[in-house]
Amino acid sequence: MDAVVDAFRDLRKPDGERYAFTVRRDLLTKFFQLLDFGRKAGLLEELAGGFARHQSHMIPVEERDDDEAGKAIPENVIAQLDAQVRTLGVDFPYGQMTPDDVQLMFQTAYVVLRDTGRRPIEVCSLKTNYLEIDGDNVTLIWDNHKKKRYKRRLPITTSTAGAIQHWMRRRDQMVLPPKSRAYLFPSISADTGIPHLIPGNLARAIRAWADALPALHSGNLDRDGAPLPFDTETIFPYAFRHSYAQRHADAGVRPDVLRDLMDHRSVDTTMGYYKVSLERKRDAVATMRLQVVDRSGQPEPMASTTAYEARSVAVPYGNCTEPTNIKAGGKSCPLRFQCAGCGFYRPDPSYLPAVEEQLHQLRTDRETALAMDAADFVTRNLTDQIDAYTEGAEKMHKRLAELPAEQRVEIEEAGRILRKALASDSHTMLPLTVINRDQGAS
Repeated sequence: MDAVVDAFRDLRKPDGERYAFTVRRDLLTKFFQLLDFGRKAGLLEELAGGFARHQSHMIPVEERDDDEAGKAIPENVIAQLDAQVRTLGVDFPYGQMTPDDVQLMFQTAYVVLRDTGRRPIEVCSLKTNYLEIDGDNVTLIWDNHKKKRYKRRLPITTSTAGAIQHWMRRRDQMVLPPKSRAYLFPSISADTGIPHLIPGNLARAIRAWADALPALHSGNLDRDGAPLPFDTETIFPYAFRHSYAQRHADAGVRPDVLRDLMDHRSVDTTMGYYKVSLERKRDAVATMRLQVVDRSGQPEPMASTTAYEARSVAVPYGNCTEPTNIKAGGKSCPLRFQCAGCGFYRPDPSYLPAVEEQLHQLRTDRETALAMDAADFVTRNLTDQIDAYTEGAEKMHKRLAELPAEQRVEIEEAGRILRKALASDSHTMLPLTVINRDQGAS
């Protein structure tokens, strides 16, 4: 009976996605009701008496964490919001602030939500000493109130920092409640108990804005080919946190890196953004198998999706068809992962970000080797690898550029799906204890 209940606990759809808790619970209940009926009707006399329900045979309620992967706002919808961001905060009363100041404050808060993925309370409570600038490197200092981890640091872009600094210059000219002087986004008045913008007001401003927007396109089409509208009810401050995480997962950012960016304690929470259904993965493989090339960038399409998955193994910069390495799960490379020089190397466009990252690393290594006055064979090997990876990547880019726009978009989406699937399948965390050097100071 334990095995039967375990099967119900992990019951999945044909595409590999687990059924909702309520569905699994109801099916298990019906199974036990069937057993009870069979025994009462005398139809299960030959069934062992020990095959019966125990009090432990239940499916526990799953309490959803707000930080688990949720409904992200698609990037094409965010682009539409960006195009109309100037209307955010219009006709929204906020204490004694002028309409122009109110609009700029909420528009800046929107940029921070969108670009940093912080929770609404973390955005609303940002301090005025929020930035560290070191050349082109800009770091946002913020407080994780939910987990009581303070003075956290997050790298941000110069454009995000510029938007915040523009608001700061405007803010410095305003008359603010005394208790709000230390906060980036001031409170609505001196009489409120909270010294900064509260998440409720931020949510109401975004809700009013979303409701007033003209129809947003979801990017999907109905049966007649007409664009389907996007449900603006799903536009709220916390959704931008999910969008930030999903954006990085789709780009192939490693789970441990995204965990740190999101300030998750457990990588299990982060891994929710890397989930790919079996059906979507099969469709992505069917698209990508036709784009496989050899080490020099010449087309070498796989005969089938089975060949793509079973006759090759994923390595850092592409697929490998070397039999010994396949048997070892990609961990027995005779050439020590100098893939660009191997006849068994089979990259495809889904690996282009990894190839470009490797090129950057190889160029850095070559500069280091030259500075160390390394032997010629060391720098020559690095140069040859750079040339080989560059040749393959340039040919893939050229081939993609020659394709129709619709097919190119399909390949790019397939690449995002496969990068997410690879990150999810291959991710293993080492049992390390991380020491926060700033903890003592905070």
